[in-house]
Amino acid sequence: MANVTNNRPLSPHLQIYKPIPTMIMSIMHRITGGALYVGTLLVAWWLVAAASGEDYFNMVNAIYGSWFGLLILFGYTWALVHHLLGGMRHFMWDMGRGLEKEFTTKMAKALPVVSVGLTIVIWLIAFAL
Repeated sequence: MANVTNNRPLSPHLQIYKPIPTMIMSIMHRITGGALYVGTLLVAWWLVAAASGEDYFNMVNAIYGSWFGLLILFGYTWALVHHLLGGMRHFMWDMGRGLEKEFTTKMAKALPVVSVGLTIVIWLIAFAL
């Protein structure tokens, strides 16, 4: 008996599916979740530096205060906001709300815009204070 599955792919992948906004946001939700692990290590490093003494704390603050450090912290803030909004979207779906195809697509398109906007607002408030 011949194996009829030999020539078929094991699982359809990105080469088969056309990317749609909800698929892209699902992938971004996973990526931002992973980025939050790294960002949390940076927060932990800052806390350890604060507990270790003034010299070490000043060194870490100098790194975080550089243009590169601020860029990393901005990215961490965006990942946090984006992941939070994506989690709220999933929570809404778990409640059985907003499952219509048109609405999910609109939410997926709005999510990057809203997350970047909220991140900018957070940073403007932080620098104003």
